[in-house]
Amino acid sequence: MSINKHNSEGYPDPTAYEALTAVEKEEKKKPYRPLVFVCSPLAGDVARNLENARRYSRFAALQGMIPLTPHLLYPQFLDDTNPQERQLGSFFGLVLLRKCEELWVFGTYFSKGMRVEIDKARKHGMRIRFFNEQCEEVATE
Repeated sequence: MSINKHNSEGYPDPTAYEALTAVEKEEKKKPYRPLVFVCSPLAGDVARNLENARRYSRFAALQGMIPLTPHLLYPQFLDDTNPQERQLGSFFGLVLLRKCEELWVFGTYFSKGMRVEIDKARKHGMRIRFFNEQCEEVATE
């Protein structure tokens, strides 16, 4: 961020400059948190799978990551039982996957949607980490 010592009219504005400089310094002190895509099943036992997805997201957050879990977001306003809306939610998730640094896959069962996400991450050379249901890492690609 480039902080100007002068206001929009060209006059010196040391108070604003010092305040903005202090804010910028504080921002630089904060640790970097990578965006990670949380991949786990939704279909089947939806209530249990949503509970697990929340637990996996919390785990990622406590590991210093910013978890992105589309299947916690899109079913809030898209009907997962409607094929067109499910496809739309899946498309949104794949777009967001490309914004992430890593894909974190949870559990031992990989649904069709999860396999699509894993394949997309592999295609783009993303780091993929696999975890069991207890959030223990079991493999990395």
